[in-house]
Amino acid sequence: METVAAFFKDGGIFVKFILAVSVIGLAIIVERAIFLLYKYNVDGKVLWKKVSGFIRDNDIEGAKTICSNNTVPLMKIMNYGLEASSGSAKDIQNAIDEAALEVIPSVDKRVAYLSTLANVATLLGLLGTIQGLIQAFSAIAVADPSQKAALLAKGISIALYSTASGLVVAIPMLIMYTILQATSQKIIDEIDEFSVKLVNLLSRGKSGV
Repeated sequence: METVAAFFKDGGIFVKFILAVSVIGLAIIVERAIFLLYKYNVDGKVLWKKVSGFIRDNDIEGAKTICSNNTVPLMKIMNYGLEASSGSAKDIQNAIDEAALEVIPSVDKRVAYLSTLANVATLLGLLGTIQGLIQAFSAIAVADPSQKAALLAKGISIALYSTASGLVVAIPMLIMYTILQATSQKIIDEIDEFSVKLVNLLSRGKSGV
């Protein structure tokens, strides 16, 4: 706790800006982690195995029951396709495309902000470092000899605390950005893969293959 208090006491104004950036980043991380790692993240292969089994048995209603959870993007898109299964292959594809335009932006929204916030934290830390160095050199140049040591130490403290604060915020944020970005891309890739498989399977059923 003393170290944290020292960061805010001796780190200068830019440390407070970095704190604000960290709060925003943490809020995004928590919100996106809940959705991407918990609510949206399903095993696409297991889901497809169940859905395709019902479709091959001509039990569309059973497949719809599995995909009735509209909070999961992959299930929601499959459900749109199944709802249009009585139409042509083009109708099924249009229904899935419409659902994808609605769902995919909700998967990767705000994730890219984490990379930007990490860069902002690093740059704020750099600005604090420059501020501290300017203050330290100014102390050497113009301060009273009896105060030079104290002012020099204060300037160096601002520089080091600012740099450390920026890195402490930026590094975990970049790690979480990588994890969340990879997860969102996995979800989108599964949507692309299994929506195509759904269209093909339903189309084959209509052609009697």
